[in-house]
Amino acid sequence: MENTAHDAGVRVALGMPGLPPAVRDGGPSPMPDHSGLLDRFGRLATDLRVSLIDKCNLRCTYCMPANGLDWMAKDRLMTQDEIRRLVRLAVERLGVRELRLTGGEPLVRADLVEIIAGLRSDHPELPISMTTNAVGLESRAQALRDAGLSRINVSLDSIHPETFATLTRRNFLDQVLRGVEAAAQAGLTPLKLNAVLMRGLNDHQAPDLLAWALEHGYELRFIEQMPLDADHIWQREQLITAAQTREIIEERFDLGPDPRQRDGAPAERFTVFSRETGEALGTVGIIASVTEPFCSDCRRTRLTAEGKVMSCLFSREEFDLLGPLRSGADDDELVRRWQEAMWVKPKAHGMGHVGLDAPDFVQPDRSMSAIGG
Repeated sequence: MENTAHDAGVRVALGMPGLPPAVRDGGPSPMPDHSGLLDRFGRLATDLRVSLIDKCNLRCTYCMPANGLDWMAKDRLMTQDEIRRLVRLAVERLGVRELRLTGGEPLVRADLVEIIAGLRSDHPELPISMTTNAVGLESRAQALRDAGLSRINVSLDSIHPETFATLTRRNFLDQVLRGVEAAAQAGLTPLKLNAVLMRGLNDHQAPDLLAWALEHGYELRFIEQMPLDADHIWQREQLITAAQTREIIEERFDLGPDPRQRDGAPAERFTVFSRETGEALGTVGIIASVTEPFCSDCRRTRLTAEGKVMSCLFSREEFDLLGPLRSGADDDELVRRWQEAMWVKPKAHGMGHVGLDAPDFVQPDRSMSAIGG
């Protein structure tokens, strides 16, 4: 069964079964008595993304300006204890089952190892992953693993030095590759790579990047460029879509369905086969946030580095938890505020197959680095 949203004359297929009657009829829908992070459309958030810092040591063209941004003052960031308290409430009171640490760049935080060790002490069985650009990871990978980090995702858009420098505005490719290798040796696996294809820059290199990832046993995921750049210069016409990404990959490899269920994962996975031998070489994922949105099965909740809940990457509403926490709010109050923030999560981000000309889409003021991926 597929339901369809109809807002301001734009129809977006969402595939959301079983909505409460009050939601289907467009009437008021008070938040029910529920122990988890439920929204009005029946989705339950169990995947928590926590940004540790907004700073980053790269200047990727699809994320931030060449000169960087105005960073948050240190006293605005959540402390180790504040992070631990909010994660504890998420896991013990709100049903979160996975934790991803993000930024900015998490490795920029000097107390990263201590944060992870504290979270692991609190939650011995919780999967704790981290998204990083891997600059500086070589010297810290083993310590992160020893502290309790489960695995990592590394942002890597090219293995060609000139292209990497153009995209990131930094000549750090050798550092990144050494960091990736160190992470694999430390056991921070399965190791996933995230790549954004930019038209005319690295799109033609996608097969090379995939071949390299398969050779080393890494899982590569191509991510459609999202309108979350600080310069607000994203253009729909420049987007390399998921369909185009598949076409580029199939210039060298054959793709087949992946037998695993997607189960709320943002990436649609494919089995990669050798064109010459037919051998299965591994898998590749494609995250089509813009052209093939998966809003109907989104299970994510986000905390920004200053402790604000964002129910969606593209949300223009934020709900503060850190202020009340520092003002003495008890656990029940923080839990209620978090639930209220997720209850009003939008049905979809408003782009879908119609692109950014959809009248219900407004690009967020924050860039990806300030939100936390």
